[in-house]
Amino acid sequence: MKKYILITGGAGFIGSHVVRRFVKNYPDYQIINLDLLTYAGNLENLKDIDTLPNYTFVKGDITDSDFVNKLFETYPIEGVVHLAAESHVDRSITDPASFIRTNIFGTFNLIHAAKEHWKGAMEGKRFYHISTDEVYGSLGATGLFTETTSYDPQSPYSASKASSDHLVRAYHNTFHLPVVISNCSNNYGPNQFPEKLIPLCIHNLQHNKPIPVYGKGENIRDWLYVEDHASAIDVIFHNGVNGETYNIGGINEWTNIDLIRALCDVVDQQLGRAQGTSRQLITFVKDRAGHDLRYAIDSSKIQRELGWKPSLQFEEGLAKTVAWYLKNSEWLENVSSGAYEKYYEKQYHQR
Repeated sequence: MKKYILITGGAGFIGSHVVRRFVKNYPDYQIINLDLLTYAGNLENLKDIDTLPNYTFVKGDITDSDFVNKLFETYPIEGVVHLAAESHVDRSITDPASFIRTNIFGTFNLIHAAKEHWKGAMEGKRFYHISTDEVYGSLGATGLFTETTSYDPQSPYSASKASSDHLVRAYHNTFHLPVVISNCSNNYGPNQFPEKLIPLCIHNLQHNKPIPVYGKGENIRDWLYVEDHASAIDVIFHNGVNGETYNIGGINEWTNIDLIRALCDVVDQQLGRAQGTSRQLITFVKDRAGHDLRYAIDSSKIQRELGWKPSLQFEEGLAKTVAWYLKNSEWLENVSSGAYEKYYEKQYHQR
């Protein structure tokens, strides 16, 4: 009998890479991809696997408790990989309510349904909740986030994710639900929605548009290639210890301005432009509210206990990412039209 695994948010950026990895690597699994297909969900991300027999797509909303319960009744789900979330800080500032609904109530619906349907038969089950390093708040110039760092969320987005983390831990501690949690640093790579920094910059550079940089570009982030994140999720899902949290990082800190300059140089190289051409498009805009200065992950626990580490150096990952977006410009154009154009104008041009 196949083992049914539910992956939420599987048509999104990170989710699509996780779905593809599980479908291809585990033919004895039946992967149920649940996604609402909002602005960030795109089934084009999975067209290479959508006809495979161990893959099923279900369109649905995790904030609908009746729907979630029906899903658990329809399929004998034994594992959940929960990625579905509102995830962009800027959007959480303009529309915090949708983050509360999806990230808190959606997670509650899923974990409560898992508890009810797995009651008395927890052996072999697993609820894996994917979170963010932003729940820890902002670091100074030194130090790293560890699994025991106190939570200090600074935006509606990170506050909603912190709340969902606490819910998942509470269900483990109170109801003995078999759960694992991971908190990850910034991801980059193919299929990322273009409101995020790297695809936004590539799209603008292709079309000789200004690149908006918040403040002076001094904010520091740790970057991880998305396929390395997918491999870490694979390892944690299969080998992680119930009740444990694992931090996933790229060991790869960059200031935003240095990252953008490096990205400009890679685009110039791949488009055959004179070096330095794209850097002229950098434009500084007013900093956003609650902008954390620095995130950096200590991923020594997952390396030590589960044997995972990033496979790509950042320069190699950045070159692969730029090459993918330039080769798949039609994909980028399709998701950069319509409602996204209105969002972009509001976010960066009315400051």
